[in-house]
Amino acid sequence: MAKFKVTEVFEGISMPGYLHTQESLRAATNFQFQDTDVLLVTFPKSGTTWMQQILSLIFNKEDFQNIQSIPTWARVPWIEQIYLSNYLPQMEASKPRLFTTHLTANLLINNLKTSKTRVVYVARNPKDVLVSYYHFHKLAKFLPEIGSFDDFFDQFLEGKVNFGSWFNHIKDWLGVQQDLNFFLITYEDLSQDPRGAIQRLSNFLGQQLESKELENILHYCSFSFMSQNEQLNYSLVPPEAFDHSVEKFMRKGVTGNWKEHFSPEQNARFNNVYQAEMGDLAVKLPWSLD
Repeated sequence: MAKFKVTEVFEGISMPGYLHTQESLRAATNFQFQDTDVLLVTFPKSGTTWMQQILSLIFNKEDFQNIQSIPTWARVPWIEQIYLSNYLPQMEASKPRLFTTHLTANLLINNLKTSKTRVVYVARNPKDVLVSYYHFHKLAKFLPEIGSFDDFFDQFLEGKVNFGSWFNHIKDWLGVQQDLNFFLITYEDLSQDPRGAIQRLSNFLGQQLESKELENILHYCSFSFMSQNEQLNYSLVPPEAFDHSVEKFMRKGVTGNWKEHFSPEQNARFNNVYQAEMGDLAVKLPWSLD
């Protein structure tokens, strides 16, 4: 418990010491990817658990029931977390290996670009990311105290939250996509057209889905199913880490919830920062700032 409230700073980015050490972070930057690996990349609160579940389902479509007995964090573990070594031995026997990271591209690009690893980047409207991250801080006891929503709003825009700036994260990854076997998918795509989004993702992964398999995936990755499953909703995490009495890990699973939190002044300020940071981005992202 000594590291419970410790913040690790690695290459200028803060991360929770409860899950990371300098050693685990250095190991991630030196991680040896295999050509058959799949790496899920997200900024926190962008649909990580949702996509971990979807990837697991796509690659285990013959055994939907059995994989539900294993938590998502064990099926698609983070390469930068201290627990990776617990899962690697049993993963070696399976192909492909599925991994997750919240790290920026500059920390991983050297090893990734020399492999054929499939990189799946999930992006989400940063206004919804901000709101979800704020509520997650109230749940996760190992994250820093953040004060009011207004305080967290300022910290997020300034990139002074764990894992740094959302703007830097997405621009960093989109900036190297031409060097990688890369697929961009958004939370909004998955919300508005889950069938089409999962089909496109499966095609990228080289996995053909029969109509019945796709229907099963849609069921097992639905918010209603996942929010009730203890292997998916993080209710197995002990109360010293997650205060389940104040927040649920799976809170709403919707788009546009930021509208219930932002003041008109905050919305205008966010839009100004967004335009300054993202105005030159060539990629069209499917969310509205209105």
